[in-house]
Amino acid sequence: MNSQVVQGFTKSLAMTMLSEVGDRTFCVAAILAMRYPRKSVLLGCLVSVTATTVISAFLGWAAPNLLSKEWAHHLTTFLFFLFGLRSLWEGFTEDDDDNEELEEVEKELEKDLKASSDKSKAASKANDNLKKKQKPFLTNFFSPVFLKAFSLTFFGEWGDKSQIATIGLAAEEDTLGVVLGGIVAQVLCTVAAVIGGKSLASKISERLVTILSGFLFLVFGVHSLLSQS
Repeated sequence: MNSQVVQGFTKSLAMTMLSEVGDRTFCVAAILAMRYPRKSVLLGCLVSVTATTVISAFLGWAAPNLLSKEWAHHLTTFLFFLFGLRSLWEGFTEDDDDNEELEEVEKELEKDLKASSDKSKAASKANDNLKKKQKPFLTNFFSPVFLKAFSLTFFGEWGDKSQIATIGLAAEEDTLGVVLGGIVAQVLCTVAAVIGGKSLASKISERLVTILSGFLFLVFGVHSLLSQS
């Protein structure tokens, strides 16, 4: 394994770990694992984060072909500084006593679970039979829990800080290294969330993780700026 792959792997691993620990998708995996079979939740989340990592890295790899290499580099540097400063601002201004992300995700899932339960109670046997005949195509191949975990994780990841940063990294570093580092970090975070559950998610200091990720983004930004000159 050459030095470029190792560098891409290391940067992607560190950035993804600090971006994902305690974030929305981490909390989703933790809460779902408390309510549904862990195996299905873990599989759904892992397939989802792997897909988003590969898609993000591909977009980053394609960026220099859509823009000039110089402009892609400028944009990546700008994003690193933007995310770094934004994370530091959020870290130093938010209240560390409240895990807002966990509470927000839990409320949304509770609302969704209650709505599903109400619909189930109100449905008649005839309607149940009709639903079975008209059930979504994907449920013929995947369990509802797998699809729920996949969809919540996929759309939670889409457009967030770690995905955009992965795109930027892939535009700068070796794409294979970025993909491998991102996937390893996502797997570690997801497994920790599923095994640790809500108790682990509630003990994570969002403020500390946010501040550390902010400093890391700034380090990447400075490195990108110096490599440009």
